[in-house]
Amino acid sequence: MRPYVIINAAMSADGKLATSERKQTKISGYDDFLRVDTLRAESDAVMIGIGTVLSDDPSLRLKSEEYAGMRKANGKDPHPMRVVIDSMARMPADVDMFKKGVGRVVIFVSEKAPKERCDALKEKATVISAGADSVDLETVLEELAKLGVKQLMVEGGATLLWSIMSRGLFDEIRIYIGAMIIGGKDAPTFADGKGFIDPDEFTRLSLKNVERIDDGVLLTWIKKA
Repeated sequence: MRPYVIINAAMSADGKLATSERKQTKISGYDDFLRVDTLRAESDAVMIGIGTVLSDDPSLRLKSEEYAGMRKANGKDPHPMRVVIDSMARMPADVDMFKKGVGRVVIFVSEKAPKERCDALKEKATVISAGADSVDLETVLEELAKLGVKQLMVEGGATLLWSIMSRGLFDEIRIYIGAMIIGGKDAPTFADGKGFIDPDEFTRLSLKNVERIDDGVLLTWIKKA
């Protein structure tokens, strides 16, 4: 068993997640921010890769105190579990994730991660080894299920998104497409990574819903059986 996995991302009309400098870019507006916060509140855990931590330093906490209060009233932590894929335990000790929001932080590392870094992180988070040379995502999902995660929201970055999609380890994709062009051949796209060559390997999707939000559009896809 594994959690129900929802990939959520915002990209420009030309498919970019950020600029070529990989700095956090505001693509959507107020209504979409509210949608994202709602999805976080409904999820048991939110997952990102270490690249996103190092470039954006997100807290992944809920912005809405009302949502946090509702979770607490239902016997849950005010904020969903924050999960980081960090093969070499590069997570800094002073990130916002450790400062903002009450809730569990879980970091998945590989067996190659330096022991001293893992020990330092264990003072602030739950550290789980999952994979020899790099983190094995199938193992991650199994471990999260053991921790009680039934719905997992994956927010990025592009490398993690590619790893999950290329292995078919998702159930739903929600992409907000903003009304802007970022450009740049080195700017991250929704699915970075080596990509598929054989069309028979392509990840196939079925369109579930289309919704206009702010000046953009939200596309919801499910994995094609």
